[in-house]
Amino acid sequence: MAKITYIEFDGTPHEVEVPSGLSVMEGAIDNNISGIEAECGGACSCATCHVYVDPAWVEATGAPEHIEQDMLECAMDLEDTSRLSCQIKVSDELDGLVVRLPELQI
Repeated sequence: MAKITYIEFDGTPHEVEVPSGLSVMEGAIDNNISGIEAECGGACSCATCHVYVDPAWVEATGAPEHIEQDMLECAMDLEDTSRLSCQIKVSDELDGLVVRLPELQI
């Protein structure tokens, strides 16, 4: 289990506990976090779960795989720390993870 803080575009934080093995996206959906649409349900075939990983957590979350990089090209307002939350698997090592949500998902 990891505590993850989701910060909405307007600055509203939501700290929730997400079980290990789920994705950051599933944690958002299960906890009714506004700002993650997840239209493809986590299949990495859309970019509607785009998040910005806090710089302190970039290394811990790992680099995006090729397919995720391709899908990120469809997201709006990319940053160096952009990731698809469906591709970040929660583990105890991610306890304290902070992600910011973009203003819009495509």
